[in-house]
Amino acid sequence: MHQEIETQNWVRKEHFAFFKEFDEPFFGINAEIEIGPAVIYCKQKNIRLFHYYLFQTLRALNRIDEFRTRIVDDKPVIFDKIHASSTISRPDKTFGFSFIPFSDDFSAFSESVSKETEEVASVSGLRMTENTSRTDVIHLSVLPWIRFTSVSHARHFAYRDSVPKITFGKIYESGNKQLIPVSVHAHHGLMDAWHVAEFYRIFSELLTEKV
Repeated sequence: MHQEIETQNWVRKEHFAFFKEFDEPFFGINAEIEIGPAVIYCKQKNIRLFHYYLFQTLRALNRIDEFRTRIVDDKPVIFDKIHASSTISRPDKTFGFSFIPFSDDFSAFSESVSKETEEVASVSGLRMTENTSRTDVIHLSVLPWIRFTSVSHARHFAYRDSVPKITFGKIYESGNKQLIPVSVHAHHGLMDAWHVAEFYRIFSELLTEKV
């Protein structure tokens, strides 16, 4: 469910009008997040690390209005809840798209991730569906082979996209910490760097929580 944002008194009225006319309205930020406590916790509890940090990612994003805001029919709307449309790698080195509904229950969420992983592995091609093309999602990718410092995305500029894109990289050690690169690309008409920083802050805190 979503509701249209009344733009007359919206604090982002001018930002939205300005950036939505850009050929490339997305901006990107990359940061390194400490994930060591999550790695230890998942090993102790026999939890899949990807399931855990994907769960905490969606928990963090759903707490920030701007990450639940999209452009529908050229108007800003805010969704009650957002989900994940993640690329999932196959053994043959290709990938397929998935749709993973967000749930506050980690067990149910993890089961959904496992089911989608099996579905992607059972077919070939991109696996584009009505769900993977939804607007109330975050586009997610994982590059576990690369400790990246920046990321860019393939874009079809004729399509007015407003879905944020988050990419996770290779976990590596630095000093006594384990870090993971996390890239965020988002529509500048809907949010600014402050909101991305808020996601990083909340996400970092949630990575220390039990599920």
